[in-house]
Amino acid sequence: MRLDDERESSNVDDERGATGSGGGGIGGGGGFGGRGVRIGGIGTVVVVLGALYFGIDPRLVLSILNGGGPAQTQSAGPSSAPPDTGDGRGQTAPTRTAAAGDDDQKRFVSRVLASTEDVWGNQFRQLGKSYQQPTLVLFTGGIRSGCGFAQTAVGPFYCPADHKVYLDLGFFRELQDKLGAGGDFARAYVVAHEVGHHVQSQLGIMDQVDQARAQMSDSGRNALSVKVELQADCFAGVWAKQADEAKHILQTGDVEQGLNAAAAVGDDRLQRETRGTVEPDSFTHGSSAQRVRWFRRGLDSGDLHQCDTFKAEQL
Repeated sequence: MRLDDERESSNVDDERGATGSGGGGIGGGGGFGGRGVRIGGIGTVVVVLGALYFGIDPRLVLSILNGGGPAQTQSAGPSSAPPDTGDGRGQTAPTRTAAAGDDDQKRFVSRVLASTEDVWGNQFRQLGKSYQQPTLVLFTGGIRSGCGFAQTAVGPFYCPADHKVYLDLGFFRELQDKLGAGGDFARAYVVAHEVGHHVQSQLGIMDQVDQARAQMSDSGRNALSVKVELQADCFAGVWAKQADEAKHILQTGDVEQGLNAAAAVGDDRLQRETRGTVEPDSFTHGSSAQRVRWFRRGLDSGDLHQCDTFKAEQL
């Protein structure tokens, strides 16, 4: 990707080097992709897509990262973790133990975030709306978010309660080494997927989803979660298309990296690798084929109106 000459976003909050622990909140898991905690896309890319918010079981991802053993998890919805009061009744407040240094990874994600700001700012203006930029929080070990306390194992996630994307840069190593999805564009896809959830929040889609979920069974909620995650994949594709048309950021092989990343975090592939069987009714992010299809749809069209997974006759 050609991002070396691009600006860096001012909306990056570097909390790396802070240490802390919490009782309750978001437990170990992994993946990337969702609002809440599981990164469902790329970002959802490992298995992170919607863990926090949708209560998705992150053990599928964690078992891959740990080489197969089950993990104990807790799930929590937005704002489920008590605020830290400093008196022992809430979570232990993180303490800064090391200076958060500037590095290539931070600069890269900052430039990707800046690119999403440019693209979605322009898209919202065309809709007659104002785009409120999200903050990207970098952390290591664990972080207290508006959606509760999350550990690194949860993976990248978007919290709709505070409008922030949370990312431990170590996730990129797992994405490459454990899931075979490396490269700059694969990493950019993770960030763009999580920002896609912020776009959903800004457009009011998340509020509509919340209302619908309250009246659904578990299987219905899972199916709705898949639509949310696939739309975020499509929005990630829209960003890539629009950014490339504006500044020619894509190079040979980048698209393939993105498609590979989308396929790597498909529910069917993760379940097959961890369980040996596939249970479509339990999908929360979509199959590899679906994730690739919707990411490609956004990438080919560059049109957010082509990303309406909720009205699609076939996902």
